Amino acid sequence: MVFTVGVSAQPRSPARPASWGDAGLVSGEAVELDVRAARIGSRVLALLLDVLVQLLIALALSLLVGMVLTAMPMFLVDAALANAVGVVAMVLVLVGYPVLWERFNHGRTPGKMAVGLRVVSSDGAPVGVRQSLTRALVGVAVEWPGLVLPLLSWMAGVTVMLTDRRGRRLGDLVAGTLVVHTRTAAVWRPVPTAVPALVGWAYTLDLSRMNDGLALAARQYLARVHQLAEPARGRLGRGLWAEVAAATTPPPPPGMPESVYLAAVLGERHRRAGHRLGRGRAVAATLWPELMPGWTAPAAPAGTGEPAPGTLRAAAPAAAPTAPPGGPVSVPVSGGPPAAPATPA
Repeated sequence: MVFTVGVSAQPRSPARPASWGDAGLVSGEAVELDVRAARIGSRVLALLLDVLVQLLIALALSLLVGMVLTAMPMFLVDAALANAVGVVAMVLVLVGYPVLWERFNHGRTPGKMAVGLRVVSSDGAPVGVRQSLTRALVGVAVEWPGLVLPLLSWMAGVTVMLTDRRGRRLGDLVAGTLVVHTRTAAVWRPVPTAVPALVGWAYTLDLSRMNDGLALAARQYLARVHQLAEPARGRLGRGLWAEVAAATTPPPPPGMPESVYLAAVLGERHRRAGHRLGRGRAVAATLWPELMPGWTAPAAPAGTGEPAPGTLRAAAPAAAPTAPPGGPVSVPVSGGPPAAPATPA
């Protein structure tokens, strides 16, 4: 008996390009890992940070060695001892620094931690001491600082990194290691703040029953909707809209997707929060102008007919008294009796 099984692969999200995981690492279960190999740009930045840390360590070691040699008897200190101590210090800074950090910090030096890189074996396993020592020795000899033919070795190292498919350097090729990114790159997509077709409906919404947790869930859904695939995307959107619709009135006009309704509600909620913040700042600027020098109220929302945040509606000017046909009339002055009418000549 033969069974036929159909396997449908989920399409890759458009937020992640086809060359996202280019490190070529495969787990023990024969699953390709979605990991990016580090290229020359990020690796050079990590190297510069590590060089800065190494310079600080070298300065601290030189001061410590100087203090120790000064405290030793004069007959024990000579040029050979000073040179030997200098060589040991240089080996510790150039070779011991990367080996110790990669051994006890999961393949990460301070520069790699800042940039988000890690050294691993070519098969994805944690890097070993032998591999770290090999890549460090090769790096010191022919890459950085390049004790053997510096200019020629630098050009060869850059050429190898630019031409290698996974961005490896000479030390990686010799030691069988690879530098990968530990952080995933994300495509930031702003959540819509307003839907033009639903501005009038959103302006009349009652949002008093919509709490912050529901608004945050809707915002996170809109920010990640491009990463979801059907039918999960539609099911999650319909569920969120059912909760939001139960907490808001009046109902929206029909014929639009749930994500559009959610965006309109969040945009109106954001607009009202900004309006309240503007009114509060206007009151503070009026009472304490020195706290917010140069603050100006934002423009009024278009099409709503309401004043800008913090502005007051101007009262209608009082009608000026008109004189009767028989002659002018005197206006009473507060705090005293009314003046006598003028007598015609």
